[in-house]
Amino acid sequence: MEGAREIIQATQQHIVHPLHFTKDNEQPLVVIEGRGEMLRDASGKEFIDGLSGLWNVNAGHGRKELGEIAAEQMAKLGFASAYSGATNPPAAKLAEKLVSVAYGNTAAVYFTTAGAESNESAFKMARFYWKLHGKPNKVKVFSRVHAYHGLTMGAMSATGMNVFHKMFGPLVPNFHQTAAPYQYRWPGNGDAGTGAVEALEAAIQKEGADTVAAVIAEPVMGAGGVIVPPASYFPALRALCDKHDILLITDEVITGFGRTGRWFAAGHWGVEPDLTTFAKGVTSAYLPLGGVLVSKRVHQALKDAPADQKFMHAATYSGHPVCCAVGLRNVEIIEKEGLVERAATVGKKLLAGLETLRDIPVVGDVRGLGMMCGVELVENRETKKPFLGIGPKVTKEALSRGLLTRVRGGSADPAIGDTICVAPPLMTPEKSIDRIVSIIRDSLVAASK
Repeated sequence: MEGAREIIQATQQHIVHPLHFTKDNEQPLVVIEGRGEMLRDASGKEFIDGLSGLWNVNAGHGRKELGEIAAEQMAKLGFASAYSGATNPPAAKLAEKLVSVAYGNTAAVYFTTAGAESNESAFKMARFYWKLHGKPNKVKVFSRVHAYHGLTMGAMSATGMNVFHKMFGPLVPNFHQTAAPYQYRWPGNGDAGTGAVEALEAAIQKEGADTVAAVIAEPVMGAGGVIVPPASYFPALRALCDKHDILLITDEVITGFGRTGRWFAAGHWGVEPDLTTFAKGVTSAYLPLGGVLVSKRVHQALKDAPADQKFMHAATYSGHPVCCAVGLRNVEIIEKEGLVERAATVGKKLLAGLETLRDIPVVGDVRGLGMMCGVELVENRETKKPFLGIGPKVTKEALSRGLLTRVRGGSADPAIGDTICVAPPLMTPEKSIDRIVSIIRDSLVAASK
């Protein structure tokens, strides 16, 4: 592509990237076009987007109708404040739509622009709720080791990965982590879900339940290596929160909007959270949008708050009309094309295909739920010793063969090991699903030599 060299030079000289490391930008990938599940770079090479961008292009690339609705809304109303006392049609309509597809106890939506901002807002909502109920000491938030909740200061403090803390500490006080329910981390302890919840309860009791505002958990841990919990875990977690009068926040920034084969993933286990954070898939990444789904319980408290205790949390772009118009059209596409149901069925095919990779010695585990899967790499299957460093070699081999994906887990925490993450757009054709599996197989074999 003419001008690619100039783009790279401008990038190297003038962009500070997320997770910036200068060496990574010596030969950056310049993506110029996307259609469906496919991307094309500046050299003309095409490859499957195996991670839906960053877990977020749920409806696929090149959806002209999303661009058209954005242009239409911009021409009509590009921006209007949604602060208390004002509203706009796209925000109101999208909020109504989201309540209709979310958990049965959902009553309202607070809009943000990103996942980390959504989690920050949920933490504040939890503290706000307890102060309204005369319990101002309930301020602590519990999350899980290896969890990822974003990288703003509060969200980073809830993120249980030391690699993100090292150069930005100290962390915000009153955030605590306990173990997540990894089956292999509980040898001899019976059910992994029960064991993890028992550990959390012990930690809560040590701190004092009267000081704990909320527990936050991803239904399927993404950056931690695509960890699907045992079926016992979330019901036990919900019961624990009810027992100790603690709000349950589910972080569905990745798992929302059909990714796991349900609109929102905690529904797999019959659990309804008090607050649910979302972003990414709500617009299929076409514009930045996120938010917090607010339960009837919490919403009632917000509605009843007196003037001297009103909800003094805000953001300029909350309820942005263009972002909300795109979000509404995207949700309609997901509904019309049955992409939630498709993620459930095609996700089983994807997982079954990846399961066939277990004959490769470095494959220690294969796991997933819907269109969200992971292939964990180990040096020794019996001990599950992580195979650190092989993941980037696999992704390099995969890219050369026409598949873009990422390694999560070991790059963020050596205790987990490298996991190849696979989460293509929900509309990905089955022939491309087969090709994903084939490319990963060839890449694993090549990287293992």
